[in-house]
Amino acid sequence: MTSISALNYIHKTGFFGNYENQNEENLLKVSEIKNLLIVQIVQYKNSKVLFESLDIDTLKLKNEPLSVVSNNNTRILWNGPKNWFVVSTKKNLLKNISEIFKETDFAVTDLSQSRAIIELEGKYTIEVLKKGCPFNFNTIDKNNSINSIYNGIAFTVDIVENNPNKIRLFTLRSFGESFYHSITDACLEFGYKSL
Repeated sequence: MTSISALNYIHKTGFFGNYENQNEENLLKVSEIKNLLIVQIVQYKNSKVLFESLDIDTLKLKNEPLSVVSNNNTRILWNGPKNWFVVSTKKNLLKNISEIFKETDFAVTDLSQSRAIIELEGKYTIEVLKKGCPFNFNTIDKNNSINSIYNGIAFTVDIVENNPNKIRLFTLRSFGESFYHSITDACLEFGYKSL
């Protein structure tokens, strides 16, 4: 069975918005990220297991708001108290996660096919987020993550890099098209290149 990405029919490559007479390096870059493993891990309230002793792809879970731990292949986003998103290019990691995080203590859910992922890169990424999200983006930095809303659509922000700004935006697949249109509409003012 072939997997069809959430934005397969609407994400088109090219230049859009206010791109004319601008240096291409100054344009925002918008792309859809596909084929990532996304797993949610939640520790049950009655679990006595010390999650700090467990690791995924050599990364330890942190139970600190906004925190992200990462290596070249995997990012672990704090999603709430004892609740994490694991995002990885290693598809086979799910088997390891299921073996380490026993079902008596943790709920492990594969969300890979239920999310649309948009990556924004460029110096105006934070300005694009400010247009539709009430969060104060001046207070977060690289390797931070938040859950909020963008024009009424629930989403997760993962700040991958600072210079230039590079962020990943996750939303439910069913909201993917509306979210994509909302984000790209906010990018038009600055001009963007869709990859």
